[in-house]
Amino acid sequence: MLPSVSILQQIGLGVLLVIVVLWAVGLIRLTRRGHYGTSAPFPFRRRAPRARIRLDAVPRQTGPGGPASENVDLTPAERQAFDDLVRQLSSRS
Repeated sequence: MLPSVSILQQIGLGVLLVIVVLWAVGLIRLTRRGHYGTSAPFPFRRRAPRARIRLDAVPRQTGPGGPASENVDLTPAERQAFDDLVRQLSSRS
């Protein structure tokens, strides 16, 4: 017991520590749910345990499985304005 700290502050610290520990345990259980034999929260969403898949890059959005590319024809004045904007923005960096 610390002599310079009131009993209410010590109780508050104890309650806060218990809440933090419970939160950490709950977070760990939530992230590991459905893996290593732990039961899933909803049986209809249960997945078979598997290795985690990591995406190394964002897949292409165009092609046979994605939407078609779009192309807009610019007038010479619009093209010049766009070129000026690009030059102006690139000079700031």
